[in-house]
Amino acid sequence: MKRSPLTPLALLVLVAAVLLAVPAMSQQDMTHVPTEGFKKITRPPAVFAHDAHNEKAALADCSACHHGEKDGKRDDTADTSGIPCSDCHTVAAAPGKTPLMRAYHRQCISCHMDKKKGPVTCGDCHEPAKK
Repeated sequence: MKRSPLTPLALLVLVAAVLLAVPAMSQQDMTHVPTEGFKKITRPPAVFAHDAHNEKAALADCSACHHGEKDGKRDDTADTSGIPCSDCHTVAAAPGKTPLMRAYHRQCISCHMDKKKGPVTCGDCHEPAKK
């Protein structure tokens, strides 16, 4: 009887490795803030190099940006890495919820202002395409 080159355990390990690598690869390759949640884009996507930003900001953990929600309030102890912001923050948010654009702006600009580092004007983040 001929054996399969991959045993069930090896196949399971391979599938798990691929599934765990996909979110990490997408963040490593990220160069702009995701815009999938918007129907109409009025400015170029904000420039954002994920890994370089983390190194500059010296973020201790992902929940500093990828926060959760508890009892209707922001919860910085939860880590929502891999979940798109637009899953919770919609363009036309329900009352009491933060709309997607405001969530991006609050998250980025307020951190830049607090640390007195980084861009805080529209054109600094939303750079037009270079010709």
